[in-house]
Order: sequence, then structure tokens, then C-alpha cells
Amino acid sequence: MTTWIALLLADPSPCLRRRVLTELLGRTDADPEVHELGLRVADPLAAELVALQQEDGSWRPSDLPGNAGGRVLATAHVLARLGYLGLRSDHPAVARGAEYLFAQQRADGAWPLPEEREAGEGREGYAMIPLQTALPLRGLAACGYAEDPRAERAYEWLLARRLPDGAWPTGIAGVGREAASGVFGSVAGYRRLARSRWGCRSNTTGALLALGEHPTRRTGAEARRALDLLLGRETRERADVGFEVARLIGAEPPRGFLTFFARYDLGLILSLCARVGASTDDPRVADLVAFVRGLQGPYGLWEYGPHPQASRWVTFDLLRSLARLDAGGAWIGLEPRTPFQPYPSRRKRY
Repeated sequence: MTTWIALLLADPSPCLRRRVLTELLGRTDADPEVHELGLRVADPLAAELVALQQEDGSWRPSDLPGNAGGRVLATAHVLARLGYLGLRSDHPAVARGAEYLFAQQRADGAWPLPEEREAGEGREGYAMIPLQTALPLRGLAACGYAEDPRAERAYEWLLARRLPDGAWPTGIAGVGREAASGVFGSVAGYRRLARSRWGCRSNTTGALLALGEHPTRRTGAEARRALDLLLGRETRERADVGFEVARLIGAEPPRGFLTFFARYDLGLILSLCARVGASTDDPRVADLVAFVRGLQGPYGLWEYGPHPQASRWVTFDLLRSLARLDAGGAWIGLEPRTPFQPYPSRRKRY
């Protein structure tokens, strides 16, 4: 028996054990062990979140660790977590949370901006930031609502905010509650994309994650172009591998809005490659796979140093992505390899 199988199936989380059985070992719902894990065992990772749900279906930011933003973003993040644990729209808490989010959706398909980011009377702010819709949409899609007509309207809004080069911007600046200046928000160095003037890596990652949860849009031209741009950052931050998985199981708290995807998590990029259908014939993908495989420990696990309790979940996620890539993808990116510079040097005037 492969060592990691025994270690993952020994994890206290029934949600993890069920996902290992079904997604890595090919067991079906008819399998007695899968059936038992699905119906008779409550996972504290999910139960603790469900217990915090409010009567209107939302989650309060003050009840969650970190800084999840307002109720819309807090609820979106909890739904993303519950979806990752394996809960779907047939679970009462998920259904109530989804209806709360849809109730906050605007007529144009988007969700409102966080108040602190919105342009107010006489003060500057943003008229639009793609993450305002990408994050709630990701949470809904992760729980099985991707093809709901209300979610499809949100996808159309999000796609209409793409830049001509295929990235998503930081946002559009505005003054007052209705007027937009038409000026793109600045892109901090850590959020730069190698070959996009105004593209924001954080917003592009959020949009791609939402697309990646859709059964058909995940392999569309828009998703593949976004992945092509994200792969342009060829850096190897070893310590951040698995950060997004750790956040989804509650080991890492959510923080920030524009900075939500500040870390360049190669585990997340690998997962996106698998969802979009990237091929290891792409040298960038092949190098990424080789780097991640080189981090695997002697017992088959990938250790997540900041929170070792997340290591088995990180291992599951990476093994699943690698298996999907090994199964063969068809897409190869066209962007040339470009050294990444978060803050490129400026030519002196004199």
C-alpha cells in the first residue's frame, strides 16, 4: 500500500477520508465505507461553521477568525469552505447561505462593493472591483450553484469586466456613488502580471477560481487566457504551497480584499492547471509539476509548515491535481516565458 493512503485515511476528518476514497481511490457512493462517511459522521470542520450561521442564512465576520470583510464576503468565504469539505446545495445550511447571497445580488448580476472600497459622496473610491463578484460567485459555485441562472448572470458580469489582454484589473476608480472616472486602479508590485499593463493577479486569480468551478466555463478561452497570464509569474515560493487549502479548512484565516490572493500559492496554481485542462507539454506546467513533486516528503506527504494539521489536506489536494494532470490535458499556453519583476527598475531621466 502506498504510504500516503494509510496516512490520509487515518485523518480525523471524515470529509477528508471521504474525498480520498472517492477522488483518489475511485470508490463510488455505493461503497459501504463511503456511504457511512457521507451519512452518519459529522465533521467538526463543517459542524462548527454551520453552528455560526445566522437566521437569515448569513455568517457574521465577527464570528470568524481573520478579516473576512462584511457579511456578503464572510458568507461567500464560508460557502467556499463548506464546498471544499464536500457539502452541496442539498445541505440546509448551504441552501440558506446561497439564498442569502442571491438576495444581495444586484440586478446587473454583480454583488455590491464593500462599503470601505465604494466611492461615497464627495470622496474617491472604486466604482467596480472584479473581486466584489468573483468571491461570492466562487463560494456559490463551489457548492453546486454554478449553473443557477442567477450565478450565470454573475459570470456574464465578470467576463464583461475583462481587459482586452484577458486579465482582470484592480478596478475602476470613481468619485461619488454613481460617477466613474474610467481610470484603472493602480497595481501594486506583488499583484503585477508579467505581461499585462493593468492586470491584477489577485482579481485575475479570483475570477479564474470562479470560472474553474463551472463545469463548462472552466475550459473556455477566457479561463485559459487567465491561466496563461498567471503562469507568467515563474517564482517558486516554497513556504506558500498549500496556503489556499489551509485557508479553506480554517487553519489560515481570511484576510484582506484586494490582498486576498497576495500569496502566490503554487498549490493553487497547480489546481487551476488541472481544472482548466492544461497539458504538461507546456514547459511552464511541466516545471511546476516537477517542483511540486520535489517537495513531497519521504512518507508521501507534503508538509505545510505554518500549520502541520493542514498537511494531509494539502497532500490530498496536490495528489488530486497531479492525477488530473497525469490523465492528460490538451491546452498549452502561448505566453513567452518572462522573468517576473514585482517592481521593475525605472530608467533615469538624466
